[in-house]
Amino acid sequence: MHGSDLLADAFGRIREEVRDAVTGLGPDQLAARVDGTANSIGWLVWHLTRVQDDHVAEVAGVEQVWTAAGFADRFALPLPVSSIGYGHTSAEVDAVRVADPALLIDYHEAVHDQTIRYLATLGDGDFDRIVDERWEPPVTLGVRLVSVVSDDLQHAGQAAFLRGILERRQS
Repeated sequence: MHGSDLLADAFGRIREEVRDAVTGLGPDQLAARVDGTANSIGWLVWHLTRVQDDHVAEVAGVEQVWTAAGFADRFALPLPVSSIGYGHTSAEVDAVRVADPALLIDYHEAVHDQTIRYLATLGDGDFDRIVDERWEPPVTLGVRLVSVVSDDLQHAGQAAFLRGILERRQS
C-alpha cells in the first residue's frame, strides 16, 4: 500500500463521520451551542471541510471547491469568502447557520472528491516536498496532509459527541 492509498482511506473515514454527524438534523440542531459558547455541529463540519478544502487546494495548486463550485454563494454566510474558521469569535461561530444538512454533506463530498483526485496524482516520493517554509522545520506535503486528517477527525468526533448530547436531551 502506498502513502496516497493510506491517506485516501483516512479521508474516506472522515467523509463517513461527517455524514453520520449531520444526516437528519434540523437547522436548530446544527446551530445548537450546548453551553451557549461551544462550537455547533454545523460550524464544526463547515470548518473541518473549509480547512481540508483550503489546505488541499493550496498544495494541489487548484482553486478551492468553496469558490470554484459555488459553495460560498450557496452557503451565503455573512463572513469573508476566505474565512475557514480559524480564530473565529463567538459571533462568527453563530454566523455559520445552515438550514439543511445536505448542503454540508454536498460541500464535504465535493471537497472529498477533489482530495481523492489529488491524492491519486501522488507518488511516495512526493510526500517529502516542502510546502510551507513558515515553520521550523519546514512543513512537508506528507506532514500537511496528516495534519488535515488529524484536525478533521478531531472536529468530526466533536460533532458526533455534540449530536449525542442533543439526542439525549430530546429523549
